[in-house]
Amino acid sequence: MSWISKTFTSSIGRKIIMSLSGLFLCTFLVVHLIGNLQLFKHDGGAAFNTYSHFMGTNPIIRTIEWGLVLGFGFHIYEALMLTRRNKAARGSQGYVSNHSEQNSEWTSRNMGILGTIILIFLIVHLYNFFWRARFAGDIPKMGGADPLTRDYDNLYMAVVDSFHIWWYVLLYVAAQISLGYHLWHGFRSGFQTLGLNHRKYTPAIKYIGYAFAVLVSAGFASMPLYFFLFTNAQGELAANASAVLQSVAAAF
Repeated sequence: MSWISKTFTSSIGRKIIMSLSGLFLCTFLVVHLIGNLQLFKHDGGAAFNTYSHFMGTNPIIRTIEWGLVLGFGFHIYEALMLTRRNKAARGSQGYVSNHSEQNSEWTSRNMGILGTIILIFLIVHLYNFFWRARFAGDIPKMGGADPLTRDYDNLYMAVVDSFHIWWYVLLYVAAQISLGYHLWHGFRSGFQTLGLNHRKYTPAIKYIGYAFAVLVSAGFASMPLYFFLFTNAQGELAANASAVLQSVAAAF
């Protein structure tokens, strides 16, 4: 067995793969969040549908998708392997009590649970949008007079419909809370695993990771909550919701 295979099948090697794939997926989350913020434009979904069409048809983006699939695959697989190995290691200690609750943070001990919630959401989310748009073909078209956009999939309305289903909104928000904790722990532990530790910079990495986790998870969670609480079935602001939002904005 070569040194490469020995390295990446060891516990440390698996943690390195987890760290690299996790940090790569962080870049995807930023791009995905920025694109999804187009949902908040009051243009009937034109900006979001244009963005979605570009992401779904651009050959460069389609190629990058394969890297994204591999990134998710590596991250999930290595997480499962590390979880199994850690459980086996704890089981081999027999009667020795290690009091893990005293030696590690809650997020560290429950990364498996948090990751499982995110995985369940990811499967539902991908089916609801990616699979339906790319393979099932049951997303209605935008229509309209503009020949450039009338044949685009109207993913905006698919999003609006989904964000008016209470259980989907609940799953979405629960997944984002889990994602926030997952990112909070994973961001700094990823840098630590890669050896990027320094007493001068580690505190900054910790706070950047915390801010990143809060902003990303809150940004994604705000979308279903906004549509569920403040819009009608067409994605337009309800009359009473508009007054409430204006009052909130005036207060700040």
